[in-house]
Amino acid sequence: MRAVSAAEANRQFSHLLRRVRSGHRFLVTSHGHPVAKLVPVDDGDTVAPLARSALVGRLESTPVVDVGTWTRDGLYERS
Repeated sequence: MRAVSAAEANRQFSHLLRRVRSGHRFLVTSHGHPVAKLVPVDDGDTVAPLARSALVGRLESTPVVDVGTWTRDGLYERS
């Protein structure tokens, strides 16, 4: 896996995606620290369905809270 800076990834995003499509993998860094991976999508990937199932289960078990009526102005009101 080749490391690329976030700035380089930003400048060469289309090129990196073409390389990822052909099987290459990249580690994106910011100030020398890893922050993301660009990897090919695995058709047998089970993470997304499991994550979706966990999220739906958590949402179904969370009680609904009445927070009253919101207005657009109220949402953007500055303190």
